[in-house]
Amino acid sequence: MITYNFQLHVVSVEKKLFDGIINKIQVMGVEGEMGIYPGHSPFITFIKPGILKISKLCNSEEYMYLSGGILEVQPNIVIILADMAIRAEDLDEKKAQESKRLAEEKIKNMTSRGVDYIKISTEISKAIAQLRLIELLKK
Repeated sequence: MITYNFQLHVVSVEKKLFDGIINKIQVMGVEGEMGIYPGHSPFITFIKPGILKISKLCNSEEYMYLSGGILEVQPNIVIILADMAIRAEDLDEKKAQESKRLAEEKIKNMTSRGVDYIKISTEISKAIAQLRLIELLKK
């Protein structure tokens, strides 16, 4: 039997952000951007900071920022356990710009590129993903 939709649950440490029947999602996995459609093969993977695009049944879309987490795909259900998830309309552009600026400043002042460099690079990636989502909503 062919299905044309599936159940999606998006849960962060703080709360459940989405629970509904959808057509597809796009999310940033560790290997790159992934599209999950009905009938996708089951798997589990880590997700990177980025944008979650949810295509709903009524041909509308919803966007969220995910700071990372785990994606589990089963035959008729997809679960995202996010470290942090923020609905696009709840993002704060000034806060994201300031986070990016501070992280870039830290990198400029570094004397070596060890664990701190990786941590700061992750902070920049998170801020950039938030700013991309804010720009996307403005269009």
